[in-house]
This record gives sequence, structure tokens and C-alpha cells, in this order.
Amino acid sequence: MNQQTENKNIMDYDTVRLDEEESAVVILDQTKLPGTIEEISLRTAEELYEAIYLLKVRGAPAIGVAAALGIYVLAKQTKAPDSDTFYRELVKNKEYLESARPTAVNLSWALNRMQSVALSHRGETPAAVTAHLREEAIAIWQEDIRVCKKIGEYGLTLLKPGDGILTHCNAGQLATSRYGTATAPIYLGQERGYGFRVFADETRPLLQGARLTAYELKASGVDVTLICDNMSASVMKNGWVDAVFVGCDRVAANGDTANKIGTSVVAAVAKYYGIPVYVCAPTSTIDPDTPDGDAIRIEQRPAEEVTEMWYRRRMAPDDVKVYNPAFDVTDHGLIAGIVTEYGIAREPYEISLAKLKGMAE
Repeated sequence: MNQQTENKNIMDYDTVRLDEEESAVVILDQTKLPGTIEEISLRTAEELYEAIYLLKVRGAPAIGVAAALGIYVLAKQTKAPDSDTFYRELVKNKEYLESARPTAVNLSWALNRMQSVALSHRGETPAAVTAHLREEAIAIWQEDIRVCKKIGEYGLTLLKPGDGILTHCNAGQLATSRYGTATAPIYLGQERGYGFRVFADETRPLLQGARLTAYELKASGVDVTLICDNMSASVMKNGWVDAVFVGCDRVAANGDTANKIGTSVVAAVAKYYGIPVYVCAPTSTIDPDTPDGDAIRIEQRPAEEVTEMWYRRRMAPDDVKVYNPAFDVTDHGLIAGIVTEYGIAREPYEISLAKLKGMAE
């Protein structure tokens, strides 16, 4: 059941949280922002899948947390009579949720962690395994907060007071449990009086930059200016941008990154103007099994997101062909550094990323 919340600052809400009493994962419905702040309680596998697929909860870290908490909630509700049946149900739910967003590695990463816990305690009673699953889900949730703050600390070393920063899509608090990834240096800088000037791309076709990034930064008192996606070159040429900070959904072993569609365009333009591009990514987003960007599976979204989603009436010819990839791949050669919770990876990425990934394991 949907719960309409009282009117208060968006930063006062958790993007994802556990309601233990109601046995539910509670999320902010990001499809309603910024006009309406509404929390939704998710109790079934179908509700969790729909929320992830329809971007009611979005952002690689946030969907990982939501899925982990969801596996616990589903386990808590199970009526499986024995441990083997319990485990089979868990795997079924895990694989179902994993299929909701194939590009974001944090989703499969979090679900694999939950499955590993269940497997390591498979001989125990369903109730006992459920208790272990709760511990792991809470750990994933709390880790996300700590990781984002550390990314912010490392990212802040790349900036100086008064810098202009451009960001694309939403890698903010609304995409994580707190702080965000690409916005974490901005929020820490705001707390410390750095006075950053931020330019937020609107990020078509889903407008996460306009609806979410500009919204949360403004609510936090950050000096933010919303621009159309095709304006990034203009603000860079004007000398208003000192660095580009973006998040990502998957980092390949060679340093290629998949982020919201349009990121590679921003990176190419920034390279032309000599502006460094930094990708903020938890080590959980690094996928050593993906050798390069060509091996990243790119999610294809419905045509309606382009032709009619934000319009009162359809704004494209009937039956026109639509190509709507959710992400593009930014070549590692366009990236000045990848900021993680263990430090900043630089070329050669095969070496630096493997070292940082090893620190996390």
C-alpha cells in the first residue's frame, strides 16, 4: 500500500529502508519526484521486481540494497517446510530480481552475497538462515553509507574551493543509501564551505538530472544550475567547469565504464576542452569478469520513454523506430580517474583496479 508522506525536505528521507514491523522494504518512489514525495512498501517478489525495473528505486547502490533487503523480507515470509525447499525458493527469487536490471553489477553483487550466506548455512533451519540473511542485508545497507562517504573524501582531494563541477544523471543520495557517489564530494564540500558551482545535465530521456540531481542539490543548499544535455560544451567552453564527476553502473577490468546514456558524450567533450572526468564507483561496481566495455550488456528500455513519457500528447510519429539504450560506455582513455572507497584508480586500470578490488575482498 502506498503511503503519502508529509511535506519535508527530500534529504530527510531514506532512499531505501527496512520496515521490520511490516515485513517490507520501503522506498521513495522516484518516478513521482520532484512533484510528490511518496514512500512505497514492497512485500512481494513481484513488487520488488517492478520497483527496480520501473525505476521507482534506481541507482546501482540503491537497487543492490533494496534487493538485499528484499531477499530477507521474502525469506522472512516463507512457509518452506525444510532447508532445501527454503534454499530453492531463495534462489528462484534471487534470479528473478537479478533479471530486472542487467547492466548494474551492484544488483547481482548484492544478491550473490545473500545467496552465499544462505548456502553457507544451508543445513540450518529456515528461521536460523533468515536471521543470517537479515544480518547480511543490514551489513550491505550500512556498508553503502560508509563507502559513499569514503568516495566523497577521496573525490574532494581532486577539487578546490569554488570549483565548477558538471555531473550527468543522478549519482546522488537518491541513488544510494546516503551521500551518493558522484555527489559525495559535493556534499562534503558543502559541509566544509567549499562553495562549489554545480551544473546538472537534465539527462534525457528519463530526466534524472532535472528531476532528481537538481532537486536534491537545491534542497541541500548547493549552488546548482540545470542545463540541457546539449549545453555541456557551452558551459565547458565558457570556462565554468573545472571537473566532471559521474557515477557508474559497471566498471570493466580495463577501466571502461557504463553509466547513464550520454555520459560518453560528456566525457568526449570534456577531453576536448582539457577537463578531467572522474567516475565515482564503489569497488562492488568493478567487474573483473568483464574485460572491457564491449562485453557490458546494455539494457534496452521501452520506446515510450522517448516518444511520450513526459509529454501531454505523443511527440513523435506513430510507429517511428526508437533506439533507447539505458546506458553507454565511456572509454577508459577519456577517464582521468576512478574514485573508490579505497582510493583513486588511474591508468593502467587493469593494475590499479585489480589492486583496489583486492583491498575490498
